[in-house]
Amino acid sequence: MRITIDTDSGSVELDASGKRRRIPLESAEAFEIVSEAWLRAGWDVKYIYSFTWLGRPIIQLPEDMFRLQEMIYTLKPDIIIECGVAHGGSLVFYAGLCKLIGHGRVIGVDVEIRKHNRSAIEAHPLSHLVTLIEYDSISEDALREVKKQIPPHAKVMVCLDSNHSYNHVSEELERYGPLVSRGSYIVVMDGIMGKLVGAPRSKPDWGSNNPLEAARAWIARHPEFVVEEPPFQFNEGLVKQRVTYWPGAYLKRIS
Repeated sequence: MRITIDTDSGSVELDASGKRRRIPLESAEAFEIVSEAWLRAGWDVKYIYSFTWLGRPIIQLPEDMFRLQEMIYTLKPDIIIECGVAHGGSLVFYAGLCKLIGHGRVIGVDVEIRKHNRSAIEAHPLSHLVTLIEYDSISEDALREVKKQIPPHAKVMVCLDSNHSYNHVSEELERYGPLVSRGSYIVVMDGIMGKLVGAPRSKPDWGSNNPLEAARAWIARHPEFVVEEPPFQFNEGLVKQRVTYWPGAYLKRIS
């Protein structure tokens, strides 16, 4: 597919499968097409590796986190579980929201929490709202320790951002899905992998070996969940679709 952006004429020309279309630049469709190219270019240059949150690296697309915070504010979970800690930026982000809301705390699970990252997280002013659990997220040890941190009748939300392989995400969904409260979500991150085959640092099997495919297969077997993206709380523009690394990410428990 070839995309030509002409700011002089205010149009986007799309050449796909030998068919050409000219789309007004001020349309939602043009924005979506340009955004898809921008996401791919951003991956290629490691754009998301340039952000911090309250002093900790946060390897996420800012728009994803900005929209996620509104869902957390609306939901006001008692417990936010994140599988995948890395530098701790996302944990600090969630903990900060809990502090602002005046409610909730965070559990971070990772197979390896490097010493310098653990030290920085534990020294952070928001560390009192964070519990770190160093086990493989799909291990029985991890589940046992996580469950110890969840009070009875707590409203629980889960974010999956560790090993992004189909098998690992499938196992996480099986193990953490039952912890999610009715009306809450399990958020399956980085489904964009399926669109990145051939990009730098990608692998040939990413078209099927990715979190989005795992989520699709899992939810087909679990009618107690639906794919339901939280609605925009405010939108006076034309754009209805998020610019995201997390397509199909929001799995809501309905029963």
